[in-house]
Formats: sequence, C-alpha cells, structure tokens
Amino acid sequence: MKIKYVLGKLTVEFEADTVREVFGQLSSFQEVFGEIKCGKCSSDNLRFVVRENEGNEYYEVRCQDCGAKLAFGAHKKGGGLFPRRKDADGNWLSDHGWQKWNPKTKSLE
Repeated sequence: MKIKYVLGKLTVEFEADTVREVFGQLSSFQEVFGEIKCGKCSSDNLRFVVRENEGNEYYEVRCQDCGAKLAFGAHKKGGGLFPRRKDADGNWLSDHGWQKWNPKTKSLE
C-alpha cells in the first residue's frame, strides 16, 4: 500500500505491506519532522540544519526568527534520529528541548 502523509509544510509518501509497517514509518517520521513550531517563540519559520565539525555531523532544527534550536541525536544502530529533550544528566529540558544561546551566561537556555 502507498500512503501520502502531510505534516505542516511537508508531504511524504510511504510504501508498506502492512498497517504495522506504515505505523512504524509514520512514528519515525513524526519523531524527527513533527516539530512545526519553535518551542521558544512558536514561530513556524523553521529550518533543518546539518553541521559538520571534525568529521562529526550534528542535526538540528533552527528557528529563523528567534535563533532557538532543537538538537537531534543519532541512534547507534539503524541510522535513525531522535530529538534531544534531556540534558547530559537525564533531566528533562525546558521548552520541550528547544534551546537558545544566551551570550550573557555563555550557555544554552
């Protein structure tokens, strides 16, 4: 079966043999591309960014209006991505993981 799915400004097509396969594909898609508004300012002016630094790639969604970003991690197996919504100690981040650089404190908030 072929499924066409629209989420915000994105349209994607999935092919699968079973409803369970469609469900899995939609779940993976929504986890990465489900952010349709900035978690800081609610703008829908978002951009997908891949940065490279010393051979490592960093994935994030950036708000073009306020400069906040939502960073993504990569699964070790399978190559999938997931939004980073917790800090290094396992505590939930505010604003559903969206962070913005504060030049005064020189940290992400």
